[in-house]
Amino acid sequence: MPIGDWVGKRNGVTALDFAYPVLSSLIFFPLLAAAGLFFIRGESIVRKYTLIASLIEVVLALPLTAYQFNADFQFIERLSWVPQWGLEYHLAVDGISILMVWLTLFTLPLCVLCSWTGIGKRIKEFHICLLFMTAACIGVFTSMDLVLFYVFWEAMLIPMYLLIAVWGGDERKYASIKFFLYTLAGSTLLLVAIVAFRIAGGTFSIPDLMQQTFSFRFQCLCFLAMALAFAIKVPMFPFHTWLPAAHVQAPAAGSVILAAILLKMGTYGFLRFCLPLTPAASEYFAPMMIAISIASILYGGAVALGQSDIKKLVAYSSVGHMGFVTLGIFLFNQRGVEGALFQMLNHGVVTGGLFMMIGTVYERSHTRDISKNMGLGKYMPAYMFFWGLFSLASLGFPGTNGFVGEILVFIGAFKHSLLVGLLLVPGALLGTAYMFRVSLKMAWGQPSAAKDWKDLCPREWVFLLGPAVMVFYIGLAPGVFFQMITPSVEKLLAQYDSGRVATRTVETTQTLAHVPTTGLGNAKN
Repeated sequence: MPIGDWVGKRNGVTALDFAYPVLSSLIFFPLLAAAGLFFIRGESIVRKYTLIASLIEVVLALPLTAYQFNADFQFIERLSWVPQWGLEYHLAVDGISILMVWLTLFTLPLCVLCSWTGIGKRIKEFHICLLFMTAACIGVFTSMDLVLFYVFWEAMLIPMYLLIAVWGGDERKYASIKFFLYTLAGSTLLLVAIVAFRIAGGTFSIPDLMQQTFSFRFQCLCFLAMALAFAIKVPMFPFHTWLPAAHVQAPAAGSVILAAILLKMGTYGFLRFCLPLTPAASEYFAPMMIAISIASILYGGAVALGQSDIKKLVAYSSVGHMGFVTLGIFLFNQRGVEGALFQMLNHGVVTGGLFMMIGTVYERSHTRDISKNMGLGKYMPAYMFFWGLFSLASLGFPGTNGFVGEILVFIGAFKHSLLVGLLLVPGALLGTAYMFRVSLKMAWGQPSAAKDWKDLCPREWVFLLGPAVMVFYIGLAPGVFFQMITPSVEKLLAQYDSGRVATRTVETTQTLAHVPTTGLGNAKN
């Protein structure tokens, strides 16, 4: 079917199966809703308007529940954008990206609710940033054109920078500038790789580039450029230093978005670009990526164990949790990659819930110091129930969502190498240690002063029940998620295997073509 139609020929669900382009509506409706905020007055109305818009966004995504469990891209929308340059407005989802789209949609209303009383200035501008962020993130996870992907990737920086710089803590300027400079440096390298793929492959289309074989040297250069950009976004050790500052200074909703969605863009980039486009280079640099991932797990856990600031503790725990994700990806086996995808989803749910709870207690105590927030089991039992649940999920307790992803990564690690599997054990123990330490102090520690804090209000119950339900649902019934991701994971690994074999074949052919034949001919005579 020619470019210019909404859909290409594929098996599974297509955009034309519905009365409207589903993915485009999920990108442009938040932008339209953000524009509508300019004409609304009144803080209460702004909050209610944004909450309603976030729920409408979820309703618009209901056709995604018709996703067929196969390896093909679905809900395809493809239009010519700049024909002279070969640019296309090309959107689609598969089993890898649809989880991230749902996670983004799930997070938006929670961010609105958890910031209902915590944001006291520039209310309208704050909610415009939330809606703009949603549109950019969905664009990143659905783009099938490299330039379109890069546009959304860069667009995300602006609202996140503003969330930290305008509504952050006392050191918000330092944190926001550090975040912006780090991610912008990575984005520059990503742009170089995109231009290189266009020159070598003749197209910006990601599916088309997946069908091509590039030289090993070209793959290595592009892999390093992309990997650095994605490693900063994850963030992997030692490119993590912007994360604690950004988390600590960001408002509660900003930390939720940062942890639940933005960090996943880096690991999504590894899955979408590095493995299928640079398979031979991914295999070559895999030992380095595995080593850095293990270092991230151990470093993040060790530093989190020594923190006195609750928010900084959870921020450093993200370095360790995301290390499990990158490790699972570069194991190159099905269980490892499936575990990485589950960890991406689970980390967004659990860590997002923890950051919302930190914002909730901060509104009461006006401090994030553990010593000033002890003894809450007596004053806020419902609060400590949710905190305990998310803590158990964070450390991978059986029956919670965290266990599913973690055990899959462990299986993949031991299948890859006994040494790699054994190195994960202290990382898991560190995760248990720092979560138990802070939870025990907050629940049963001796409070520094008498507290008259009220327990959770109905609004707080609502935004905490959502992640709590997902903790149990994913942990006890992960089958539907396996059905969704397994075909895409199998296809990804098949592309990786065939791609690295094809690269070796091309390299061997080129080497033989340069072998001189004169000497052989003389010997024959």
